[in-house]
Parts: sequence; C-alpha cells; structure tokens
Amino acid sequence: MDFKKIRKSFGRFAAWLGLNLCSLMIRVIPGRCLYAFARNIATLAFIFAVKQRRIALESLSIAFGREKSKDEIEGIAKDCFIYMAKSAVELMYLMDKPLLLKERVEITGRENLDKALAAGKGVILISAHFGNFPLLLGRLAQDGYRVGGIMRPMRDARVEKIFLEKRMKFGVKTIYSQPRNECVNNTISALRNNELVFIPVDQNFGTGGVFVNFFGMKAATATGPVILAQRTGASLVPCFIIRQPGEKHKVIFEPEMELREGKDPRDTILINIQSITDIIEAYIRKYPAEWGWIHRRWKSKPG
Repeated sequence: MDFKKIRKSFGRFAAWLGLNLCSLMIRVIPGRCLYAFARNIATLAFIFAVKQRRIALESLSIAFGREKSKDEIEGIAKDCFIYMAKSAVELMYLMDKPLLLKERVEITGRENLDKALAAGKGVILISAHFGNFPLLLGRLAQDGYRVGGIMRPMRDARVEKIFLEKRMKFGVKTIYSQPRNECVNNTISALRNNELVFIPVDQNFGTGGVFVNFFGMKAATATGPVILAQRTGASLVPCFIIRQPGEKHKVIFEPEMELREGKDPRDTILINIQSITDIIEAYIRKYPAEWGWIHRRWKSKPG
C-alpha cells in the first residue's frame, strides 16, 4: 500500500473540503467580520500547516537571514499567512460584487498600460505571485480590458475547477502553462489580438529557464516573457497589487520595460530576465508579506 499517495490524496481532499466550507461560511458571514475570519484561518494554518510554515521560514531566511532577526522573519511569515487568507476570502466575497470590487481596488499608472496597448501588439503584464493578483486581473476585466493569465493548474482538479469558475466570472481568460505548445500558441494568439497577458515570473523553473540572481542566490527562472516579446513585438509592462489600509488595494503599472540587447541571443534573454527579477525583488523587499514564501524558489541549482 502506497501510504505517501494516500496521504497526498487525503490532503487534497481536505483542502477541497475546507475550501468549500470556507466558501459557504463567507456567504453567511457579515462583510465587517470577513477579515477577522481570515485572520483566524491564518492563525490555525500557521500552527497546523507545518510543511508550509517550514518552507516559508526557510525561504525568508535565505532572502533576509543576514538583514533581519529571527523574530522579524517569523513576523513576516505570519503576516504572509494572514495576507494569503485575506486574499482567499476576498476572492470568494468580491466575485459577485463588481461595484464593491471597483471601490476596493484603485489603479495607478494606467497611462503606462494604455500607452503600451496603443502600440497594437498586445501587452505582457510582468508580475509575481504577489498580493491578491486575481483581484488585479478581475479589476482590469471589469474596466473592459481583454485580459488573461498564464496559470499553472493546481494539483487537485476539484480545487482548480473552483478557481477556474471564479476567473471566468471575473471575465479573466485562463491560459494553462501545460501543454507547453498549446500555452505558447494561445499566448501568441492573445497578444496578436492586442490583449493583456499576465505572466508571473517568480517561481522555480527547473532546468528549462535561466539562472539569475534573486536575493543574492541563483534562481531558475522562466524566459517566456522575453521570448514572447521578441516574437510578437508585445510590450512588457511590470504591474503589482499592494494591500492598503482599510483592506483596500492599489494596482501599480510601471512604465514599459525596454528590451536590452546582449552580446548574443542567450545573453539578451539573461540580461532582460535579470532585469525583470530585479523589479520583482525590489517590490518584495518593500512589501515582503505580500509574496508567497511557501514556494521553494531556490530548489533547482545551477550546474
């Protein structure tokens, strides 16, 4: 009997069941109590999700071990769990409340986005698993932008179905990262149709990408945004969503990023992926609790 497989199956079922129970509770909990509910979930998760807590603390130690104390690192980890719980309940709560979504999420730097779109070759939104990024996409769709995101399907198909339905209700197109050829073709088609494609560039990419510096350590990083921009002429616009006082959010669109030329094609990709990673790191340093530290970003090693 494969106990590891049984444990994983049970864990995924528990996650699916918990998600449905939380969704049901959010429907009956008054809006003013929503964030207290999320904070309680986060407190329990930090205690009982031992593996995720350990990964978060290890990742934070890699990034900030020389700059912050153990207590500071643990404080960021706890805030990270709270922010993730808040994001989850917000997504379920605001899905059917477009006016409230618009009120809660403001946009700055819109002129940078519209200028890039005016070129007519599509826009690649460079970002990360940072803040409540599904709300960013939902807000753009609500404002009439044709927007999609490259998503890695969740391991549990039942949980993936729940979030797929939520993205569809927001009006956000899902482009799955696998199969790879289909992902590339769908992304190119969207860009040539002058749409927005959100691509997070902050997770371990194994041996298929390039290794760039991230918090002083080499991290395997996807090259897709640069290659797609080269192939289609699409603009590269960094964007992030940041939690504000009063449980509101601010979306920031940076000016379009110009591709720099290296000494050869591979060097060009490496230089520009490093520039993208530097932007992401700068935002994480400024707002560390907004990033998903429960991911093993430095798992793959060069060579």
